[in-house]
Amino acid sequence: MGLDELALKYALQNAVRHGGKADVKAVMGKVLAEDPSLRAVAREVASKVREVVDMVNSMSPEEQRRALLERWPELLEEQKKEARKPGIDTLPDLPEVGDVVTLRFAPNPDFVLTLGNARPAILNYAYKVKYEGRARTRYILRFEDTDPKVKRPLPEAYGAIKEDLGWLGIRWDEEYVQSQRMEVYYSYGRALIERGAAYVDTCRTSEWRKFRDVGKACPHREADVETQLELWDRMLSGAFGEGEAVLRVKTDLSHPDPSVRDWVAFRVVDVSRSPHPLVGDKYVAWPTYNFAVSIDDHLMGITHVLRAQEHSVNTLKQRYVYGHMGWVPPITIHFGRLKIEGATLSKSRLRELGIPWDDIRLPTLAGLRNRGIRPEAIWELILSVGIKPSDATVSMENLYTINRRIIEPLANRYMFVKDPVELQVVEVPWEEATADIPLHPSFPERGSRKVTVRAQEGVLRLLIAGPDRGLVEAAGSFRLMDLLNAECVERRGNALVARFLGTDVEYAKRRRLPIIQWVPPDAVPTRVLRPEKGYGMAVDMGLAERHVVGLKHGEVAQFVRYGFVRAVAADREHAEFTYVHD
Repeated sequence: MGLDELALKYALQNAVRHGGKADVKAVMGKVLAEDPSLRAVAREVASKVREVVDMVNSMSPEEQRRALLERWPELLEEQKKEARKPGIDTLPDLPEVGDVVTLRFAPNPDFVLTLGNARPAILNYAYKVKYEGRARTRYILRFEDTDPKVKRPLPEAYGAIKEDLGWLGIRWDEEYVQSQRMEVYYSYGRALIERGAAYVDTCRTSEWRKFRDVGKACPHREADVETQLELWDRMLSGAFGEGEAVLRVKTDLSHPDPSVRDWVAFRVVDVSRSPHPLVGDKYVAWPTYNFAVSIDDHLMGITHVLRAQEHSVNTLKQRYVYGHMGWVPPITIHFGRLKIEGATLSKSRLRELGIPWDDIRLPTLAGLRNRGIRPEAIWELILSVGIKPSDATVSMENLYTINRRIIEPLANRYMFVKDPVELQVVEVPWEEATADIPLHPSFPERGSRKVTVRAQEGVLRLLIAGPDRGLVEAAGSFRLMDLLNAECVERRGNALVARFLGTDVEYAKRRRLPIIQWVPPDAVPTRVLRPEKGYGMAVDMGLAERHVVGLKHGEVAQFVRYGFVRAVAADREHAEFTYVHD
């Protein structure tokens, strides 16, 4: 197999494995491992690999996957096996696993997914992967959108949630939308009435609560089935207004938790005021969360439910439906609450901020993606917490630490000077010099970029970061990164003047000179958007070397001694980045 084919083969595999973006270093390693003789011409190989990776990264994820399937389908099988991330095999076994394992992720599309929502999405998918090969596994995506009033679905959230899951690498086998299944819920509401397990209650709410609180039945509980079915039909036809009638599931009226006593299965919603975004005002009687979930989990064959501890009462309520219908309930595992220091995961609070949900300040998956957080980092964070029943607290710094380890080998280095000040180096013995700076010091095979500077009459004018001015003055002697050594001699207005000391790197090492980054006068005006605590946004203005113009939208780089950044836009006149973390 020739070099072109080898590079294409592993570039496609790496791109499919990592969300559509192949990494030159990873592809280079695969190519050299398959054909060690190419090490003798590593520079030429690196050039070809970069060319192929650029081409592959310009393709859509669907095109990449299709191309890999057509040429090297065995690599997709290898990818499937490698999807067993290290943390997956450390998860405890599910109880009572049979020939089939069916799990589900069921978001309410009233907002996009947050870092907190990623936990059940990832844990359920991790168990699907864990049991592949040992059982027939299914992962169901179900939009729970039967509350058109209080938790009103957002039309754009359905697609955004699917995009978030795709970014996490989650592939679902089946997809359902509860608002499209209303007739199913109506049929089971009727079935419960016919079994004497549910009744239409037309008491005022305050009156009903008096009965509930003392553990007594309301007058409608024991009405005959024919009367109940007539009331049910009237309820579905819109004969009752909002709050005038509900369908209740019969439970234990002496249950110690009053919320469990004859809980509401259906309520009337004034859809003229609160139309559903998908079905409008077609339906007036809407199932509650607990009723719709009970029916769907049974009909969809869910074997195991992984949910937060806060749902323990809901689990108890849903078991009454299973008992009335003679069904076997799924096995439910409750895990503790996940708290994130430095971020709120409350969807209502995030909505109140009035900030677009993909803003880099927010702990939404869209915001984290735009900021430059990798999906692998979120997987690792969630799997490290696992499914422990106790509450867990992690910080955004935990996530940044994991992400830093992932992106550090991928991000090339560039020079950026914040709040630039002029540096004049005098007594320079040449008119022109070129700094040959590695793109990444740990991976010389990636090559370097050349930055040329010119002196006029022995004076070289450069720009350094404003915060470095004090360091230069205090140190006296210093080294401009990959260029020259100098000694600060004076300050002229806002500029510094330094005397040329030579270019010897060993001299700088022996003297332990501080290394100062710099940019030439033709550097690109650059703006970096940097999130701050409390959902504020800082804007760092500066200059970046012109090589940043070659960065693609979404590419992560490291600005030396500043931090990791993600490219938003860059041309010869202006560049914009978002700050990822240090």
